[in-house]
Amino acid sequence: MGTTIIVGLVAVLVGGAGSYFLWDILLQSKSRNLLKEAEVQSEIIKEKKAIQAKEKFIQLKADHDLYINDRNQRIIGAENKLKQREAIHLQRKEELQRKIKESEIAKQESDSLRDSLTIQLELIEQKNEELERLHKKQIDQLEAMSGISADEAKIQLIDSLKNEAKTEAMSYIQEIMDEAKMNANKEAKKIIVKSIQRVASETAIENAVTVFHIESDEIKGRNIGREGRNIRALEAATGVEIIVDDTPEAIVLSGFDPVRREIARLALHQLVTDGRIHPARIEEVVNKVKKQVEEEIIETGKRTTIDLGIHGMHPELIRLIGKMKYRSSYGQNLLQHSRETANLCAIMAAELGLNPKKAKRAGLLHDIGKVPDDEPELPHAILGMKLAEKYKEKPDICNAIGSHHEEVEMETLLAPLVQACDAISGARPGARREAVESYIKRLNDLENMALSYPGVTKTYAIQAGRELRVIVGSDKMTDAEAESLSYDIAKKIQDEMTYPGQVKITVIRETRAVNYTK
Repeated sequence: MGTTIIVGLVAVLVGGAGSYFLWDILLQSKSRNLLKEAEVQSEIIKEKKAIQAKEKFIQLKADHDLYINDRNQRIIGAENKLKQREAIHLQRKEELQRKIKESEIAKQESDSLRDSLTIQLELIEQKNEELERLHKKQIDQLEAMSGISADEAKIQLIDSLKNEAKTEAMSYIQEIMDEAKMNANKEAKKIIVKSIQRVASETAIENAVTVFHIESDEIKGRNIGREGRNIRALEAATGVEIIVDDTPEAIVLSGFDPVRREIARLALHQLVTDGRIHPARIEEVVNKVKKQVEEEIIETGKRTTIDLGIHGMHPELIRLIGKMKYRSSYGQNLLQHSRETANLCAIMAAELGLNPKKAKRAGLLHDIGKVPDDEPELPHAILGMKLAEKYKEKPDICNAIGSHHEEVEMETLLAPLVQACDAISGARPGARREAVESYIKRLNDLENMALSYPGVTKTYAIQAGRELRVIVGSDKMTDAEAESLSYDIAKKIQDEMTYPGQVKITVIRETRAVNYTK
C-alpha cells in the first residue's frame, strides 16, 4: 500500500514536471511568435512613417517652390511697375520742362503785350480826362443858360417822356385791340353762323342709373328669386348694382359704366320676356347680350365714320368710337360731342383753306382717350394721342389730339382748330351740366381775383360768369389806369383760371354827387 502511494506520488511529480516543461516550451514559442509579429508590425509602421515623411517633405518642398515662384513673380511685377513709373516720371519731367519753356516764352510775350497795353491805357485815360473836362464844361454852360441843374433836368425829362410814352402806348394798344377784336369777332361770327346752319346737334343727358320698368310686382318677385339669388347672380354677371325697393313697377340699375348698365338692362328685358329666370339662364343671357352690345358698338363706330365720310381708320379705333355712344362728359354724350366737333372742324378748316378731311378726322378722335379698354394714369388727351400713334394715325392728327388741352405743344394749324371747336361744342348753351358748387366757386374766384388789385372797391360776376363788372374809385385811378386794369385782369384770368367761352371785363370809374333837400 505504501509503495503504491509512493509510486503514485512520484508519477504525479513526474507528470507535473513534464507538464511544466511542456507549458514552458509552449510559452516560449508563443512569445517568440509575438516578438516576430511585433517586429513585423514595427517594420510596417516604420515604412508607413517613412512614406508619410517623404510625402510631407515633397508637399512642403512643393509649397516652398510655389511660394518662391509667387514671390519671384511679385518681385518681377514690382520691378515692371517701378520701370513703368520711372518711364512715366521721365515723360512727365520732359513734359514739364517743355511747358516751362513754353511758359517762359508766353511770359515774355505777355510782358511785351502788357507794356504795349499799359501805354495804350495811359493814352486812353488822358483822352477820357480831356473828354470829361470838355463834357463838364458843356454842362456848366447849359446849366448857366437854363437856370436848373443837370440832375433836375434829367428827372423832369424822364418823367415827361415816361408819361407821354405810357399814354401813347396805351392808346396804341387799345387801337390795335379794338381793330383785332372787330375783325376777329366778324370772322368768328361768320364761321360759327355757317357751322350752326349746317350742323344740327342733339343733346343726350346720361345718368348713373337706368330705370327698368316691369308690369307687376309678381315679376319683380321672380326677378329677386329665392333669398335674392337671381339678383346676386345678375349683379355678379354684369357688375351693376340692382336696386329693388318699394318703387312700384320699377327696378333701378346703378353703375358708373353705361355699357354695363345697358348690358344689364337688355339682359333683364330678355329674362322678363322669356320668363325663365334662374342663375344658369341669367349667365347665358348676359353672355349673349355682351356679344350683341359689342357688335352694336362696332356697328355704331362704322356708321359714324361712314356718316362723316372718314375712311381707312383702324378697326380698334372704330370700336373705341362706338364706345363713345355709352359715355358722357359733363352730361354731354361723348359721341354726339365728337361728331359736333368733327363737323365744326371740317367747316372751319374749309373756311380757312385747310384740309377738311384731316380736320374732321382729328375732331372725331380728339376725345378717344376717354374710352380706353384699360384705365391708365394719364390725361385723356395724352392717352388719345398715344392710341392714335399706336394705330398709325398721321403725326399732325396725333398732335391735334394731344394738344387740344395744351398738354403738349401745338405743331400744326389743326391743333388750335380742334381746341376751338371742342370749346364751341362744350360751351353751347344746354350742352353740358355744371355742378352748383363748382359754378359758385368759379364766380367767387373771379370776384376775388379782381378785388386783389389796388383801387378796386366792388366786383360783380354776372351773365353766369361770362362778364365781370369792376368798380374802382374815381379818386384812386385815372381813365388810362382803368383801361390798363381791365387788360391786366383779363390776362390774369386767362392765365390762371379755367372757364367756358370768354369772360368780358368791364371797369367802371365814376364820380357821384349826392345831396338831400330839407
